[in-house]
Amino acid sequence: MPLEERHGKPANVGAIWFVGSLNLTGLATGVVTLSMGASLVWTVIATVLGSLFGTFFMAFHSAQGPQLGLPQLVQSRAQFGYLGAPFTVWVFALVNYVAFNTSDALLSGQALNMLTGIPNGLGYALAAVVAAVIALLGYEWIHRLNKWLTWPFVVITAVITGAALFGGGMPDGVWEAGPFELAPFMLVFVFVAGFQLGWAPYVSDYSRYLRPDVPVRSTFWWTYLPSAVSGIWVFLLGVVVSAGAPEGADPVTALKLVADRLFHGFGAIAVVVLLVGLLSIMAINQCGGSLTMISIVDSFRPVKPTKAIRVVTIVIMMVAVGTVSVLVGIDQFNWFFANVVVVLTYLFIPWTAINLVDFFFVRRGQYVVREIFNPNGIYGRWGWRGNLAYLIGLACMAPFMVITGLYVGPVADALGGVDYSIFVGLPVAGALYWVFARSLDLAAERRLVQEEGLLDALH
Repeated sequence: MPLEERHGKPANVGAIWFVGSLNLTGLATGVVTLSMGASLVWTVIATVLGSLFGTFFMAFHSAQGPQLGLPQLVQSRAQFGYLGAPFTVWVFALVNYVAFNTSDALLSGQALNMLTGIPNGLGYALAAVVAAVIALLGYEWIHRLNKWLTWPFVVITAVITGAALFGGGMPDGVWEAGPFELAPFMLVFVFVAGFQLGWAPYVSDYSRYLRPDVPVRSTFWWTYLPSAVSGIWVFLLGVVVSAGAPEGADPVTALKLVADRLFHGFGAIAVVVLLVGLLSIMAINQCGGSLTMISIVDSFRPVKPTKAIRVVTIVIMMVAVGTVSVLVGIDQFNWFFANVVVVLTYLFIPWTAINLVDFFFVRRGQYVVREIFNPNGIYGRWGWRGNLAYLIGLACMAPFMVITGLYVGPVADALGGVDYSIFVGLPVAGALYWVFARSLDLAAERRLVQEEGLLDALH
C-alpha cells in the first residue's frame, strides 16, 4: 500500500474487531459451546480462556499490516512460495470464507424467516445481496459501518444480556460447577480459540491502511482487546441464552425466546440488531472470498481486479454458500458449525505458527516487496521450508485431533478424548520452520531490502 494512501488510526481497527463478533454468528458460537458436554460454569471458563488464547495469535497477524501494507495471504508467499501459498494457505482461506458464510447464511435465513415468514432460502438471498453491496462499496464503507454500529450494538447487547441473566427461565442449579471433565472442556477451548483464529488469514487486510510508523504494540492491542472483549461477551451471552432456551433450539429461536422475557417484541428487536451485525461480517467474508479467488487465479494467469470481476466472484461465493446452506439446513447448524470451526482451526494452526515465526523472529519484518509479486523471485515458487513445516506440523497434530462424530485420533482416544492438537501444531510447525530458515541467506535478502528502499521510504 503506497505511503500516500495510508491513513486512519489504530482505534479504527478496534471498531472493526469489536463489532466483528457482536452478531448472530458470535451468539451462535456460545450456543454451540454449551452443547459440547461441559456444565455452564466450565463452559464459561473454557470460553474465556479459549478466546484469550486464539485472539493472541490473531492480533499479532494484525500487527503485520502497517509494516508491509500487504494483504495477509499475499505476505504468505514469503514462507510458502509464489505457487505454494495459493495451493495451501489461500485454498484453505477460501474454504474458511465459504464455511463461515454458510453459517451466516443459515442464521440470516432463519432470522428473516422468523421476522417476516419468508422461506429461509429467500431470506439468505436477500441478506447476501445487501452484504454484496457493502462488499462492493469496499474497505472504507466496511470501516464506516462498523464505526457507526459500535455504540448502538453495545447498548442493545447489554439489554439482551440483562434479559438473559435476569429475565427468568434459567434451570435450577445451572450455576453449579459440577465435576470437571477435561475432554468437553478442551472441545470448547479449541472451538472458541479456532473461531477467533479464523480471522487471522485476513485480519491484517484491515490494518494495512494504517501508516507504517504505527507501533506493533498499538495495532496489537487495538485488535486484541476489542476482539477478545466483544468475543467473550457475545460467546458467554450465547451460553446463557442456550441455557435458558429449550434443548436443541437453534441460535435465532433461542435468542428470540430469551429476549422476549424482558418484554414481548424485544426478541424481534434483538434478532434484527444482531442480523445487521451479521450483514457486516457477511460483507467482509464475501469481499475476502472474492479477493482470494482473484489472487489464486492471478498466481497462474494475470488478472486485473476490475469491479466486474469482483461482482462475478462475489456471485460465485453467494451461489456456493447458498448451495451448501441448503444441503446443511438450519436443523444441522450446531453440528456443522462446531465441526467446521474445529477443522479450520487444525488447518490454520501450523500456518499461523510459520507466518508469525517468519515475520517476528526470522525476517523481522524485512521483506523485498517486489519479489513477493515475482513468480521467479527469491521467495521461490513452492517455498519448501514453509510447506514442509506445515505438512509435518499437521501430521503431528492428527493423532491428537477430535472431530465430533467423525474422527478421534489414536492419542486423543488414549487420553480419554482430550484434544491437545493445538498445543502440538503451534510449537512443532513454528520450531521446524525456524530450523529450516537457518539455511536462508538473510544477509543477501536484507541487502535487497535496502536496495529496494521501499520499507525505508515507508518508515
